[in-house]
Amino acid sequence: MSYGWMDRNLKWIFTLPAALFVLLVVAFPIAYTVRISFYEWSMSAVTAPKWVGLENYSVLLADPRFWGSILRTLYHSVPSIVIETVLGVAIAVLFSRSFIGSKWVKSFLMLPMVATPVAIGLVWLLIYEPSIGLANQMLRGLGLKTYSWLGSVDGVIPSLIIIDVWQWTPMIALLVMAGLTTLPSEPYESADVDGATSIQKFFHITLPLLKPTILIAVILRTVDLLKTFDTIYSTTQGGPNFASETLNIMVYTQAFQYLKLGSASALLMLFFMIIMVFVLILVMVKKRMEAAQ
Repeated sequence: MSYGWMDRNLKWIFTLPAALFVLLVVAFPIAYTVRISFYEWSMSAVTAPKWVGLENYSVLLADPRFWGSILRTLYHSVPSIVIETVLGVAIAVLFSRSFIGSKWVKSFLMLPMVATPVAIGLVWLLIYEPSIGLANQMLRGLGLKTYSWLGSVDGVIPSLIIIDVWQWTPMIALLVMAGLTTLPSEPYESADVDGATSIQKFFHITLPLLKPTILIAVILRTVDLLKTFDTIYSTTQGGPNFASETLNIMVYTQAFQYLKLGSASALLMLFFMIIMVFVLILVMVKKRMEAAQ
């Protein structure tokens, strides 16, 4: 039986539209950003972009503000993902059992995740308000000294971590709960026969079996955390005194306040490489875990 050209190449014909779409919405912006990063341009219709080569990159790498923004990005991201993972796993295990009103509780826990980041930032801006904010009202009620949550250089990042943990812990919990439903029952039955306690079953059965699911959740959340912008900008705009200026905030400042499109593009490319390094490390860890199993 003979096949025509279209029959032999159906797999390429069907995938071509998707490939072209990805090329248009992903590859082209990245290529354009790479190109702009080699120019000095202020978005002026009068002044043409000026070729400067690697100057934008060299200036950034010599700028203490750039390195400070990297440290602040890590300071915001690493504790957030650790706390969210621990709390998310705990919540998932706790709510994996059926109880009265469990569906309502699970739905309530998902509310922070579905709200818009800017709205959440504005709500927490009111909560952290020094005079009438709920956070300081609670401290006064406990007889403690009030605190300048977003106005303190030392306390602004921990305050932002609290917001992120409150908003995104349900995402980790949701993914882990999905993983719990796929676990086999045989290891638990054997553990019950051996007289294992709930804690022993969690650390020796549940946690090892959930490692791939937890790692996938960590990878997804890490990528999202590193590029957090909305919540930080709506609450602090990078202040006070650049104390909460992460890489994303610095990109915005360079592009839309200083009108340095070339420098912002170079910063975006460096930021992209940092994210890729983190993702590759996590993927390698995941592969080693799978190989060990």
